[in-house]
Amino acid sequence: VQLQAYGGGLVQAGGSLRLSCAASGRYFNNYDAAWFRQAPGKERDFVAAISWTSRNRDYADSVKGRFTISRDNTKNTVALQINNLKPEDTAVYYCAVRPKQNTDVDVQGSYTDWGQGTLVTVSS
Repeated sequence: VQLQAYGGGLVQAGGSLRLSCAASGRYFNNYDAAWFRQAPGKERDFVAAISWTSRNRDYADSVKGRFTISRDNTKNTVALQINNLKPEDTAVYYCAVRPKQNTDVDVQGSYTDWGQGTLVTVSS
């Protein structure tokens, strides 16, 4: 599966963005999907995940209530709606997928395909 992430940009604190990730290849609906992010000078961290059926959605504590992950298997896309942005949300955001499985969703090594990242910059 090849992934293309887009939708990042410069936004003021309190604003919103919608990130999207387009997947190419067959059987996208058999893959779990997730977003990770890497802030400047820091390691890449888990943000949110959605199961292949959309039944399960998980979020990092730092983004709960502000971020919403969704997917459209008919269009092979995964989205991340980000509201009430904070300066600490500044990071490169990566989408990733893995074949459906019942393991922890925040383990980066379990994801087999990654997008190139899209930069989100939040000004105070």
